[in-house]
Amino acid sequence: MQAQAHPLEPFFQQAVRNSYEGKLGLHDPDVTSYVAHLLCEFCNADKLFSMRDQTGRPIEELEEMVRAADPVNGSAASFDQERALRKHIGDYSLFVAGMYPEITGSNRRTRKHYPSLEELIHAGKESYFIVSQFNLFEYEQEAPLFARLSDRFERWLLGLTLVRDELGPHKPPELPLRVN
Repeated sequence: MQAQAHPLEPFFQQAVRNSYEGKLGLHDPDVTSYVAHLLCEFCNADKLFSMRDQTGRPIEELEEMVRAADPVNGSAASFDQERALRKHIGDYSLFVAGMYPEITGSNRRTRKHYPSLEELIHAGKESYFIVSQFNLFEYEQEAPLFARLSDRFERWLLGLTLVRDELGPHKPPELPLRVN
């Protein structure tokens, strides 16, 4: 049984297609669909911080997410878990850098450190690359998609920023979006 599509998916499909294909000339229907689905997923703030530490607390710092994804020294208990965590880090990095670039860097008012744009790009590219290396068995067909996401991360990021601009003016959220 196939999962029902998110009600906003057609809207996001069109917005992403307009930016990727119409404005940037990036014709990759698989990436367009993936990013539109990602926007639907992250409509729910719980999904943005779905990674948990060993005590069950949401992991809100990019550096901590990367540490947790390490199958040797982190909390990833298997290579499959590493893949899932790295996929989330890539998605998180693309989403935050593309939709909320103004929150990158340190916030002196709250003394919180938000990752820089460079840190998000590095983590996103690296994470998608690692996911692309899981290219056997059940992951074989998805691996090329993640290789393209890694190789052209900055282009997909620019397109997502254009999507954000198309959606109109907005006030950036206070990140982290703490979920209780």
